[in-house]
Amino acid sequence: MNKDLIKRKGPLAENEVKDLLRLYGVKTTKYKLVNKLEDLEKLNLKFPVALKVCSNKILHKTDIGGVRLGIKDLEDLRKIFKEFREKFPKENLLVDQMAEKGVEIIIGLVQDPTFGLSIMFGIGGIFTELYQDVTFRVVPIVRYDAEQMIEEIKGKKILEGFRNIHANKKLVIDLIMKVSKIGKELMNHIDQMDLNPVFVYADDYCVVDAKLILK
Repeated sequence: MNKDLIKRKGPLAENEVKDLLRLYGVKTTKYKLVNKLEDLEKLNLKFPVALKVCSNKILHKTDIGGVRLGIKDLEDLRKIFKEFREKFPKENLLVDQMAEKGVEIIIGLVQDPTFGLSIMFGIGGIFTELYQDVTFRVVPIVRYDAEQMIEEIKGKKILEGFRNIHANKKLVIDLIMKVSKIGKELMNHIDQMDLNPVFVYADDYCVVDAKLILK
């Protein structure tokens, strides 16, 4: 991790979090920071895309109208870019290649006042909202812990071919282990990390949105 980032406190911008995840072999959406209209000509991303305000000062982008999804072509992107540039004149903007929907999961790191840095896993989407379907372990964990975390979730069947839904459980276990490694190596710096949603497919996964707050 960049030493200058470690010295900072508070939230990182989305591109910084995703850059960090990639250093640990975690797959994210393809993205590009853009600041001026001409940057859109050199995107090298497939449509549809999302446009997001990208700032360490703005943690909840959706609440302030800082996210636009499903932009279908360059003409639309140019138009929405101009709107965002007026609304957020001093902030970076991020174009994010939209990922195909899969089974939603959430993975996070959180500082527990009693146990210290802990890893959280849950089934995302409506399952999280309806059932608070999450489980925790203290970092670092071993592979058996990651396997047991999945077993403890009420919605675990969705990762086991329920109703012909295909989501690769082994890849989820691998991802939980990678997040645990991040937590172990950056334990003294992380206040919380939130990967939500993560889409899981039959043979792949993709972290769609990621937040990280430093102590």
